Amino acid sequence: MWGVWLSVPDSTSPDSVGHESVSSPQVSHPRAVVFGCAGLAVTADEAAFFRDADPLGFILFRRNCDSRDQMRRLVDDLRASVGRADAPVLIDQEGGRVARMRPPHWPAHPPMGAIGALGERDAAAGREAAREAAWINGRLLAHMLTEVGITVDCAPVCDVPVEGAHDIIGDRAFSRDPALVIDLARATADGLLAGGVLPVIKHIPGHGRAFTDSHAELPVVEVDRAALEATDFAPFRALADLPLAMVAHVVLKAIDPTAPASTSAIVVREVVRGASIGFGGLLFSDDLSMNALRGDPRTRAEAVLAAGMDVVLHCNGDLAEMRSILGAVPLLSGVAAERWARAEAMRHAPEAADIAALTNRLAELLGTAQT
Repeated sequence: MWGVWLSVPDSTSPDSVGHESVSSPQVSHPRAVVFGCAGLAVTADEAAFFRDADPLGFILFRRNCDSRDQMRRLVDDLRASVGRADAPVLIDQEGGRVARMRPPHWPAHPPMGAIGALGERDAAAGREAAREAAWINGRLLAHMLTEVGITVDCAPVCDVPVEGAHDIIGDRAFSRDPALVIDLARATADGLLAGGVLPVIKHIPGHGRAFTDSHAELPVVEVDRAALEATDFAPFRALADLPLAMVAHVVLKAIDPTAPASTSAIVVREVVRGASIGFGGLLFSDDLSMNALRGDPRTRAEAVLAAGMDVVLHCNGDLAEMRSILGAVPLLSGVAAERWARAEAMRHAPEAADIAALTNRLAELLGTAQT
């Protein structure tokens, strides 16, 4: 039994989804970075820094999430600091253990592995039920995020774990079967988009074979390229039409033995942008603060940008570190700005949905309905 999720009643009516229009974005050129902030509110120093730095957007973590009203104020104040009402605000709200917004103020969502397990029960009915569950889960996540003004979810995880790999991915992944990962990641992304939230596929080109945690040290994947093409790259190749992706801090020794994907121009050119995957959307680095990367924050920022990242992700909210990397991060390039504009053009006002009915249906599919 996977446990009970979505048990916190929503404070809004079943169909209380916003219907305001989202205008087609114009190409703009803020700075090619997404920043975090330190706490539950924007400080005066942060506001002044963000105003001058003009980052593309912001990312929120557990330290930033206390209540609906607090988060709405925080998101509004972050956007006000850069003077752009459409500045993206990101969050990692996958479900399971990677959830920044948690009970009692928000419902708990299942880990993606729980949805994958449903798909593995039998070949036909189980997979169809899993696709439905994945779509509903994405739609419910989007509802929760749009309530507080968040427009980008760093999900779904498209990694394919292998036996013995580090649990940093674990049940965050749908399955060890690439075909099932493709089905359920697509359904999740579609659910997020239906709810007005842009998905970020991660961790391109694949983190599932990592035997160490990239938050703590640099993983090195030893397998040959043929195996990577057949498994690790397959979900990203199938979802390459989606608008946003996050690049892993993982060395793929068969392709570039000297640098993680996020700082490897070879991996970005040959795999991520090349024939192996063919991703044409906007690339975020994974968090610069992770210990898989070497050097000070500025050196790390320079390395990921030189490799071909469109946008640097700096998440820890350390103002001194943010200041230190500013000179290394240019304005969003013409190509990157166009990629971002294409992503924003995919975002629309949430489609009408009966949130209570979807919540009950997901619990029914996953066998967690309370009787």
